[in-house]
Amino acid sequence: MNANPQEPLWKRWLDRLLVLNVFLVLAGAFWFAAAVLASSQGVEQPLRLFQELWEPLFTPAIGLLISAALISGGWSWWQRRGPRSDQGG
Repeated sequence: MNANPQEPLWKRWLDRLLVLNVFLVLAGAFWFAAAVLASSQGVEQPLRLFQELWEPLFTPAIGLLISAALISGGWSWWQRRGPRSDQGG
């Protein structure tokens, strides 16, 4: 699995960061589900810890995930849109 040699180093690192971010958000979702189940059984500590980490960790991670998806989608749309030679003028 070799990366594209024309791809800049910063883009490869950014891609890695965004992949790690996706896994962080997924782990947070599973943790939240487990914490809610534990809370229903009377174990409150996992949910309390999740609530403490919500603002400093999970909110920025979710914001970064959504921003990256919107930017990527917009960039793809812009590239597909590109100059069209088939339009008459």
